[in-house]
Amino acid sequence: MKPKWMVVLSKELLENLRDRRTLVLLLLFVLLYPALYGVLLKRTIERASTPEREGIELVVIGGAQAPTLMAQLRQNNVTVSERAPMSDQQVTELLRQHKVVAVLKLERRFGQHYEAMRPAHIELWYDSAAENQTKQNEVEQVLREYSASIASARLLAHGVSPTTGVPIKLQRYDTGTSASRSANFLGALLGGLFLPVFIFCMSSAVDSTAGERERRSLEVLLAQPASALELVVGKWLAAAAMSVIGFTLELVLVHAILRWLPLEEIGMSWNLGVSDLLLFCLASVPLSLLAAGLEVALAMNAKSFKEAQSMISFVTLIPMVPVVAVPMLGLSTATWMYLVPVLSHLTLLRELAKGQQVGYLPFALTFVSALAVALLTVAFASWRMKSERYVLSV
Repeated sequence: MKPKWMVVLSKELLENLRDRRTLVLLLLFVLLYPALYGVLLKRTIERASTPEREGIELVVIGGAQAPTLMAQLRQNNVTVSERAPMSDQQVTELLRQHKVVAVLKLERRFGQHYEAMRPAHIELWYDSAAENQTKQNEVEQVLREYSASIASARLLAHGVSPTTGVPIKLQRYDTGTSASRSANFLGALLGGLFLPVFIFCMSSAVDSTAGERERRSLEVLLAQPASALELVVGKWLAAAAMSVIGFTLELVLVHAILRWLPLEEIGMSWNLGVSDLLLFCLASVPLSLLAAGLEVALAMNAKSFKEAQSMISFVTLIPMVPVVAVPMLGLSTATWMYLVPVLSHLTLLRELAKGQQVGYLPFALTFVSALAVALLTVAFASWRMKSERYVLSV
């Protein structure tokens, strides 16, 4: 004979499979977040590599006065198109067409000021609304290098070494690995992965508690020879099962996308192995149990189906708290973080993404901390179901 909680579990799972809304919600969020991450990162990679592949289109007015500058621009993969003098309105209209990165205007007396060793004015016109920030920065870098070379030549002409104005030469050595840089960049993105954990089980948790009470089918269930704890456990595990399935599929899809994308083009990598992914999926099971237990406990205290949905909608924002709090507080990885549900999962995933050997203790602490809170919510829900106030919806 099956345990009574297992009978309730089978009944709730069968109803979830028959509920088209639950299945559509599960499929939507399983595919939505990985797709968003893939599109966002692919777009970032394209932006970073586009200037190297396509070059930079630059319109120059009065470029004949500075042939050295024109040659230096062409050497840096900048396509220079010289134009006749243009008014400010004409330059603005040209930039709004988004066909060129910027317009470089050399003043009419550029050559005279250059020969007199006075500052020669150059105007750089650009459209900040266009997605050309990287290309624009490259043009400005060429201009700075050109200015520095002129200053060095003038100092040498006066018998002064250019190094006189540079008493300190700073050399930078970055020991950070591509994995650590990618973990910091992907930290906020990874935090969003835990948001669907609370959404996958929401429909089942609300429908099996507030929904059944509103339909008057809960009274029939309470009349059966099963304790309140057995009823709650069956409903809790049924809701958690939807979350476990959805979150596992989501992690697998995100892992496949990050392994497929050429992250090395933006100086990043994804070093999460299959074994680490499986361990993390196992450690994340209590998070689904926690989400389901919390939503079941809250939905049981709602007087209607709509009220339960409103209450649980705030619970779905819990995963975003550590995503915002950790950068704002400047927290670094510490052991105590693995004792805080959600924060422990985010910290563990970031450390694994860096390719570091975290050991089994973080996995154990992450698993136990979320499981302990989940059991507390189930105990509260079973105590609440024993109350006549709950049955009578008062």
